[in-house]
Amino acid sequence: MSQPGTDRPGIAAAIVVREKAVLMVRRRVREGDLSWQFPAGEIEAGEAAEEAAVRETEEETGLVVRAVAPLGERVHPKTRRLMSYIACEVVSGTPHLADAEELAELAWVTHPELPGYVPYGLFGPVQEYLDDSLRG
Repeated sequence: MSQPGTDRPGIAAAIVVREKAVLMVRRRVREGDLSWQFPAGEIEAGEAAEEAAVRETEEETGLVVRAVAPLGERVHPKTRRLMSYIACEVVSGTPHLADAEELAELAWVTHPELPGYVPYGLFGPVQEYLDDSLRG
């Protein structure tokens, strides 16, 4: 999936919830104001957003996940990249810095902690999903 009007591939982000916390990663190279974000990466040619979210999560964190549902798409207001957000559940593994060149750290973030990690707010459908998943 390409970004509208460009040849740049879209980005798939995995929203991985386990035990009332969501997995977040901090990249070594910041993208504008972004510091903490969800495991994510470019969607490769012929790949669905769900497949990319699963692949990127394993490549970055070593965690095997399964795509559960698409949460929505938007052009990210900070990076201007087409983003696809995919709800995922853990299949197996313990997350670690599988891609230490790209990632500086990872964290399981609870609902009350989210604003400290993402002070600029989240995409509405992702926030709604996390409100339900992390508080429910």
